Amino acid sequence: MTVLVTGASGFIGSHVVLELLRRGYSVRAMMRDLSYSSMFEENERLEFVKADLLDVASLKNAILGCNDVVHCAASLHIGTKNVRKDVLEPSIKGIQNLCSVMGGVDRIVHTSSVAAIRPTNYQNGQTFSSKDWCRDASPTSNPYGYAKSEAETFVRDWSQKNGVKLVTINPSIVFGPIIHKKHMDGSMSYLKHFSRKSKFVLDIHINFVDVRDVAIAHVNALDLANNGDRFLIHKTGMWMKEIGEALNSKMGRGFATMRLPNLIAYTLAFFHPKLSIKMLRSALGRYVNYDVSDSFNTLSLPNYEIINTLEDSIMSIRAQD
Repeated sequence: MTVLVTGASGFIGSHVVLELLRRGYSVRAMMRDLSYSSMFEENERLEFVKADLLDVASLKNAILGCNDVVHCAASLHIGTKNVRKDVLEPSIKGIQNLCSVMGGVDRIVHTSSVAAIRPTNYQNGQTFSSKDWCRDASPTSNPYGYAKSEAETFVRDWSQKNGVKLVTINPSIVFGPIIHKKHMDGSMSYLKHFSRKSKFVLDIHINFVDVRDVAIAHVNALDLANNGDRFLIHKTGMWMKEIGEALNSKMGRGFATMRLPNLIAYTLAFFHPKLSIKMLRSALGRYVNYDVSDSFNTLSLPNYEIINTLEDSIMSIRAQD
């Protein structure tokens, strides 16, 4: 039986492909650019297919003969000027198109996010669980949260109407060893900041989890989860200063721990391509917590140690530089 993995060249998707192969599954790795297939070693149980979530004909071809789908394809363009094209359509229209060709599918594992859980407006220090939903987002106030919550809502409604088993995985920010240089963008940009020997950190709190836990969660969900389950996969939250201190204690001195004054951070936002006044206002000095309940036990996850996640991340980034 072949499992279709969408977004197979992405950070989470590539680890899902490797985990499926390790378990003996046959995998069809779907990607928009087949040149990224080179990140994987040759394997007789691995095939590649070029397809795009916005091209229904290509999706029909990609899904032929697959009874299981692990949908990892996602789009996160920080600071994009075309939110509809770069954020909303890949998530919302993408899942609508994918559902339109999944008539013969038995099981779906859908990659969502804590962005579909945490509302746009929240109290500082608030704790959320898998029972919570981001219902106050909009394409302008919180486009990523809006895209993730709308996409997850759609696939849940569709699976219920069509009698297809669905499990959603909602990870926090994902860190861990990268497989390809392209994985240094997105969530790993935070740790790339430390790898590049920056002198300062922002007063930002980061909730994260190991990509290997997230990948195993996707694969184990096929058999261990019940239809409709929603798993919040999260390890811990740390301020950037604390991350620098942890790396210094494990890997030697040199990682940034000096917190940049907020006033200077706001000034830098005018010149930095990935910072904005709006983003800093919502992030500086603010934090939330997540209650993962029994997610790790139910899905039999290895539960990687924090320092191992951080060290493996830095080492893999340096290997790509």
